[in-house]
Parts: sequence; structure tokens; C-alpha cells
Amino acid sequence: MHPISTITTSGAETSPKLEPTSEHGPALLGSVMVLIQFDVSEEIHLDDVRNSLDARRADLQLKHPSPTYARFRQPPVVERLEPMVLDTGERLEGQLKYYDYGVVSVIFELPFQGSWDELVQLASRWEWDTDFESRAWKIAKEKLKRAEKALSKPYDQWLSEDYFIFHVREVEGNPSPEELLARYGNQVAQIVRGETLKLSENEQSEILTSRMSYYPNDIAVIGWNGAFLYDTEAGAETAIQLLEYANSQLLEFRHYDDLLTREMESVCHFAPARCLARKTICPTCSP
Repeated sequence: MHPISTITTSGAETSPKLEPTSEHGPALLGSVMVLIQFDVSEEIHLDDVRNSLDARRADLQLKHPSPTYARFRQPPVVERLEPMVLDTGERLEGQLKYYDYGVVSVIFELPFQGSWDELVQLASRWEWDTDFESRAWKIAKEKLKRAEKALSKPYDQWLSEDYFIFHVREVEGNPSPEELLARYGNQVAQIVRGETLKLSENEQSEILTSRMSYYPNDIAVIGWNGAFLYDTEAGAETAIQLLEYANSQLLEFRHYDDLLTREMESVCHFAPARCLARKTICPTCSP
């Protein structure tokens, strides 16, 4: 992977430029993100967070007109973090988001410029070999100490979810989304799965069937652990925020699933004859 440096002209910053083809194949330009989310309390009072920390409100940015129900009822509050340097020397920008329904999201982002093979290797290393969760947990714990008055009914144990987003905004030759998948579909599938070996045609086909587009010049391939986005920077921002929100809701569903399980076990303990889940999903009554 080639490091990205900011190009300056007369003291003004400009966007990084796409370098020509290397011996590793056609060049790509974009970024890699990891979202680590924790369910920390029943509710977070966002006004208190803003008063306690150097944070701002983050509205949902959509690249096309949308109805009011597609917007945050309470936009999350965002706090910028100090850059984090991995053992590999990669320098990641970070931010922490607070959601009013008790979830915090730690986000690390690395600008990327390199080849398909290099992105495949980076995806595998990040998804399988880099312990982002423990780093994010320490950061979230430290930050929440300063904002503990904003937490309503904080939890002793935190559920967590992580998700990886690989955003490519430029590809050498400027292929259309369909051309990109026709030429590099196997690499896209590897990136979404975090695999370094070539996948079977059946597995590749299964992964790519999840692709979706809104405009002719964008595409998203959504997987369980990660997503590949081919879009402009402004266009990808919409998808990134929606993926982050969706994963935070998954975390909430897991919380209520655990809560319901504990309540059912309690019912079975005190009134086993009345347990409606006998021999189905209730752990106490199941044989």
C-alpha cells in the first residue's frame, strides 16, 4: 500500500491524486473504515454529552432528497479522537459518536492508495489479525468517564459489534460499476469476506448478489462483516452513515433478545407450568 500525503499548492490543501498503475495492478484511491460499537446504557442524554465534551451534532447527510422519516430523530453527537498508530505504522483518524438510545460508535479511518491485491491483503489483516475492539473499548471507557452523568442506567457489561467498510472512489480507467464487477468481482468478494485466497464461483456469486445501486455510477456490495462501496466521497457518506445506524440497531436487537431470554428464564423458574416456550426456545424448559 502506498502512503497518501496531502498535496499542497500555494499553501492550500487538495485531495490526493490517483497514482498510475504499479506492478501490482491498476491503482485505487479511497479509504478503509472500521466501526466498533458498544451498547453502554439504556439512554444517553446528548445535551449533557455536548456540555461535557468537545463534541458536535452529526446530521444524516443524504445525497438525494428524502422524506422526513429517513432522518435522525436525535442526531448523534460526534467527538473527534486523537489519531491512532497501528503496529504496522498506519496512522488512523478517529471519532466517537454518541447515540441517544445508549450506543457509542468508535470509528477509525485510513486513507488508501494502492492496487487491488494490496487492498485484499489489508482487508484480511484488518478483519482477522488486528484487535480493534480492545483499543476501541479503552477509548470508549475513558471518554465515558468524563460523560458519565449523561448515561441513564449504564450497563456493567457491554455488547459490541464491529463492521468494516472499504470505500473506493477512484479506479484507474474509470470503469462503470458493472465493468468493475465484471473485471474485479473476485477481488471485491475477497475484500467483503476478508479472504486472501480466490473464492469459488458459487461463493463469489452469492456475495455479489447483495450488490445494490441508486445511480448508474455507484454500487455497494453489502456483507455481514463488511461492505465494499464504489462511489464518490459525498455519495459514500450516505451509505456509511446508514450502515453505521443499521449495525447500531442490530446491537440494540441483541440487547433486547438477551433481556427477553433472561425474563423467560425467570418465568420458568417461578412458574414452570405456565412457560409458553416449553421445549422450544426457553433454555430452562428445553430438554
